[in-house]
Amino acid sequence: MYRSGQLNGTGLPARLTAHEARTRTFDRRRRGADPDQVREFQTQVADELTDLHRRLRQLTEENERLKRALRDWQTMHARGCRPPNEGPW
Repeated sequence: MYRSGQLNGTGLPARLTAHEARTRTFDRRRRGADPDQVREFQTQVADELTDLHRRLRQLTEENERLKRALRDWQTMHARGCRPPNEGPW
């Protein structure tokens, strides 16, 4: 992932990382938000991002495994199949 605002040149927005959520700072304003509440929320968001990225990695790996298994199955069954049309054409 590149922090240029795009994900690996795909044109998709770059993903927010847990580290970025935890370390983001905000400008101080009069009567602004409670800094402790902001940090608590950032931690919650960062933990959720960590979990989502982990789950996305798992699903991507499972998807690749299933694609390979399907290709292997198709190859195995294609060898034993006869041509669909055994006519004179």
